[in-house]
Amino acid sequence: MPDIALSWETASYIVTVFGFPLAIAVFVLEQRKERENEEEESHQILSDAYAEFLRIVLDNPDLRLRSRALLESLTPEQSERRLLIFDMLVALFERAYLLAHTREEGTKRARRWRNWEDYMMDWIQFPEFAEALPDLLRGEDPEFADFARSLLARPRSESPAIQKPAPTPENSPPPSP
Repeated sequence: MPDIALSWETASYIVTVFGFPLAIAVFVLEQRKERENEEEESHQILSDAYAEFLRIVLDNPDLRLRSRALLESLTPEQSERRLLIFDMLVALFERAYLLAHTREEGTKRARRWRNWEDYMMDWIQFPEFAEALPDLLRGEDPEFADFARSLLARPRSESPAIQKPAPTPENSPPPSP
């Protein structure tokens, strides 16, 4: 009988020494994998939302949202649509900031965040968006708003010069008397 009790006691020590740490390690790995899956899902949802936003841009060619040329004039209806579309974009960027922003370097999350930062910098290159952005940031998350303002302050040397549209009969100045 003492041998059986000794065997059980030895087995309990083995479980305590090896089993608990193994169980904790498995638990931690599963939690990490679950967190990575959640981040991947969030990234995919954000990417899908951005693709849907680009479809909206394509559906509104008259607004020339991706044009680097300054638009001379828009109708009130066009101006309202453009502002609404820019507002949608800022809301998407804010969501990306809240879900993906990180200061860690070298992680998958950091690479994903740099993609979003690139999208934001790309949009800031468009004069109408850059001009509207400060007003669009009112009421947004303060940290996101500060970040977006810092993007506005970055030099835009990589972007081509902003071009005025070529004169056409609609936008050419009246002849001098």
